Amino acid sequence: MDLKKLLRYLRGYGKECFLGPLFKLLEATFELFIPLVVAGIVDQGIGGDDRGYIGRMCLVLIGLGIVGLVCAVTAQYFAARAATGFSARLRHALMERILGLSYSQMDTLGASTMVTRMTSDVNQVQSGVNLTLRLLLRSPFVVFGAMIMAFTIDAQAALVFAGVIPVLCLVVFGVMLITMPMYRRVQGALDQVTSATRQNLTGVRVLRAFCKEEAEVEGFAGKTRELMNRQLSAGGVSALMNPVTYVIINLAIILLVRVGALKVDGGILTQGLVIALYNYMSQILVELIKMADLIINMTKAAACAGRIARVLELENDQENGTRGAEGLRGAVEFRDVTAKYAGAGEPSLEHISFAADPGACIGVIGGTGSGKTTLVNLIPRFYDPAEGRVLLDGVNAADYDLHSLRQRIAVVPQKAELFKGTIRQNLLWGNPQAAEEDLWQALETAQAADVVRDKPGMLDFPLEQGGVNLSGGQRQRLTIARALVRKPAILILDDSASALDYATDASLRIAIRKLQNPPTTFIVSQRAASVRYADQILVLDDGQLVGSGTHEELLKDCSVYQEVYYSQFPKEADHG
Repeated sequence: MDLKKLLRYLRGYGKECFLGPLFKLLEATFELFIPLVVAGIVDQGIGGDDRGYIGRMCLVLIGLGIVGLVCAVTAQYFAARAATGFSARLRHALMERILGLSYSQMDTLGASTMVTRMTSDVNQVQSGVNLTLRLLLRSPFVVFGAMIMAFTIDAQAALVFAGVIPVLCLVVFGVMLITMPMYRRVQGALDQVTSATRQNLTGVRVLRAFCKEEAEVEGFAGKTRELMNRQLSAGGVSALMNPVTYVIINLAIILLVRVGALKVDGGILTQGLVIALYNYMSQILVELIKMADLIINMTKAAACAGRIARVLELENDQENGTRGAEGLRGAVEFRDVTAKYAGAGEPSLEHISFAADPGACIGVIGGTGSGKTTLVNLIPRFYDPAEGRVLLDGVNAADYDLHSLRQRIAVVPQKAELFKGTIRQNLLWGNPQAAEEDLWQALETAQAADVVRDKPGMLDFPLEQGGVNLSGGQRQRLTIARALVRKPAILILDDSASALDYATDASLRIAIRKLQNPPTTFIVSQRAASVRYADQILVLDDGQLVGSGTHEELLKDCSVYQEVYYSQFPKEADHG
């Protein structure tokens, strides 16, 4: 079972895993004595009209109850301690593994699936471990203990116990085998609901802008109906367990009472012992119901454990080199590079070749879907090329250690991502050891210094998750500053100035060029003005490099660049 693969995360909780079941067994042991005490009260106390005996036995019952309660609470404490510690380790391992996966693997898994693994699935496994520690030994112990105690009272009457227990076990395990695949499908439907929820919440502004609320509500309702139907199907089968076990147990109780009545009439058994047998049968009923619930929860936990184990078994499909990148100067060369996303029918880039010297400014321009972001994502090895090579300082990028390589490259993505915390904390993501002076220098270069000075507390101004308490342009400038704090050898600005006005965009590019050791800068943009003064401009069209050169050269020779440029500066087209 996949649940067994996860049990290694229980290491270190051996004491809790031992003491939890032990105290549960102690509780069960005291519980097994209760029917005999009740039998004594009926036969000797009530039958002999001995009120003193009745009082003493009632005190014994209270004592057994108190001791059982203490044992139960102690067992619950140790079981909960082990289960919560296990789930904390499991979440940590799962997060570590997810963050270590390649972009291709994360694209394949999907964000909603990973969120479900981290939350719902881990919670279900935690519940399964908790219940297992408490009930896995207790319930069978009580069931077979009650049967043994019944044999000590009367072997013939106890045969009813011996006959009913196998039938009940058959029902319980039969339901378990049927429901296990059904609960796996329930978790799959939950993934779909989580994905729809995440998509609707993150894109709520777009939904409202296009008046798509009703359509999305209908789509979401369809997914929730599918989840509901699968839950009802699984729950319907699971729900059969309790009534079937009740019917079997009650039929056994009827048979037991009949056999007991005949033996009382024949003077073989006393009334108190028949009541004791009845109580033992009732204990079996209660424990089998608990066992049924345990089996259902273990079934769910096993299904969730399988989903978690499949993620934990994934290894990063990118080969990691061993070469350090500490001395990287920033020379970049693409040699006949072709890139293709997993599951895509056609390559996103085909046969791309160009070279950039250290400190150069490279503009990348083209229409939507032309492959601009794919191209720059190959440099820090977010993706690896299907064919060809990406060379950094003349060395294949695949030969570098990934961590070392990415320490020398700063990427500002299309979407400005800021995290809850202060501006200072966000900037220090670029370099945790950066001094105050380095932070302000990066802010000045990114044209964000005035933004920070205007905020209460300046660098200690608190940001909400996603930086929603800032404007789009402010967020972009702060993410650029965060990248510059790293002082990278290669800086990638992936359409990260789209919310800036032309003047601020120009000031940003000039400030980067004036840095003491300017990085090799890749500016990805759909705005010709942003790349116009680059040392080299790469023009992409449908994954092909259709032009490469300076602004003046491309205006003469590249029709795609001419079309982009003159569409944005029509007056120059008329003048020409």
